[in-house]
Amino acid sequence: MVGWHLPTAVLALCTVVGCATSGLAQQTRDLDSLNRQVVQLYKAGKYDEAIPLAQNAIALTVVENGPGHPTVGTRLTDLAELYRAQGRYAEAEPVFKRALAITEKALGPDHPDVGTRLSNLAALYEAQGRYAEAEPLKKRALAIREKTLGPDAAKER
Repeated sequence: MVGWHLPTAVLALCTVVGCATSGLAQQTRDLDSLNRQVVQLYKAGKYDEAIPLAQNAIALTVVENGPGHPTVGTRLTDLAELYRAQGRYAEAEPVFKRALAITEKALGPDHPDVGTRLSNLAALYEAQGRYAEAEPLKKRALAIREKTLGPDAAKER
């Protein structure tokens, strides 16, 4: 991510909002509100406005849950989707990969959320015409889906 580093953002955020446990409930409410705003702005196509909020949501999530929590992977995916929507593929790719790594480590290689992250990264590669890189990711995502939901899961899509 160009111009933004997670540890720096977390420290800055702690300075601004405080990281004491007494403020944790307020931070959780703030995080829920922040995530709703990111989704609304994404749906409205206001990506430039959503990106700093998504970055703040990542920092708050790290403070609240720790850097290896699967929710951090979800928030990273939100940011990567914003970059992808803007065609900022070079910025989206490492964020998608980090989200995948966190989710896989936290939940295991066969968890449905890992399949979702694989599909996200594959979609990025497809958007760039990188089909040879997308194909194994899509196959692995499908295998996870079939393993967790049964062999007819692919037909339900």
